[in-house]
Amino acid sequence: MLNIALIGLGYWGPNLARNLAVLSGARLYAVCDQRTERLEYFARQYPGVKTMSNAAEVFADPEVDAVVIATPVQTHFDLAAATLRAGKHVMVEKPLAQTSKQCEELISLAEVQKRILMVGHVFIYNAAVRKVKEYIQSGELGEIYYIYSQRLNLGVIRQDVNALWNFCPHDFSILRYWLESTPQRVFAHGYSYVQPGIEDVVFVTMDFPNGVGANVHISWLDPNKLRKMTVVGSEKMVIYDDVSADAKVMVYDKGVAKKPQGELSLGSYETFGQFQLLLRAGDVLIPKIDFQEPLKAECQHFVDCILSGVQPMTDGREGLEVVRMLEAAQASLNGTT
Repeated sequence: MLNIALIGLGYWGPNLARNLAVLSGARLYAVCDQRTERLEYFARQYPGVKTMSNAAEVFADPEVDAVVIATPVQTHFDLAAATLRAGKHVMVEKPLAQTSKQCEELISLAEVQKRILMVGHVFIYNAAVRKVKEYIQSGELGEIYYIYSQRLNLGVIRQDVNALWNFCPHDFSILRYWLESTPQRVFAHGYSYVQPGIEDVVFVTMDFPNGVGANVHISWLDPNKLRKMTVVGSEKMVIYDDVSADAKVMVYDKGVAKKPQGELSLGSYETFGQFQLLLRAGDVLIPKIDFQEPLKAECQHFVDCILSGVQPMTDGREGLEVVRMLEAAQASLNGTT
């Protein structure tokens, strides 16, 4: 059994602890937080689990095999680097670090130490997200035209990061997973309403290879909780709705068909008059999805990769690419690109 320590018992910590406690091949060995009341609470919830008030205790404990880090973004690099130097595997909540340079250092350190470095891009382990990827890969949607995402909520307003760094790692990781590429250009515009200098609302537009466009609208200042992504293809269209209980994926047999008029030579149409556009509306399909909690699947994947020595789906390099996208969007927000 692998012994896993969890550092950080804030907003996301309870969810991680709950899943780490029921994994196959591993157990929740210790929890760490600077707040005494949080440690006391978790000690009652998980009898037998060690409590530690300093991360140095985690790194020094020879019984700890792996560490999961769920702390504020500005601490990710130092804690992850210390974990790897201590010879322990590590999974870091998104984003992997504050800069691409820090990500590169962590990747190099993991390679030297021969340890697993994984980032918590949890939506990659979501069965609905994977189902959409199947539709894209199969060609059933035809040529992908564009994708747009809406991640909105009147939720926790952060003071350490803006809405871009808080929410966009999810959408950016999903887009990379679906399109298997990195955007060639990134544009962003944001607005700070509640706290000066911290954007509450951000719009990001990206140009991906092959002419695929993408737009992400994020806000923690919106009346509706919305987590929806729409994929528009030449043959069919798909909506992924993470909030929906029974229709997380809907496939629309809709599109625009080009119908030739008269005899045409081989090759593309030369003038507008050579074709007419026909709107096509067919059935709507809601596929059956065997859904399990994505966070549990993510945590189990971390353990399985440690035991098998296989690199995670969301390894350090994947974390690096998402941070590069965040940096590009932030530079655009700042007006430096």
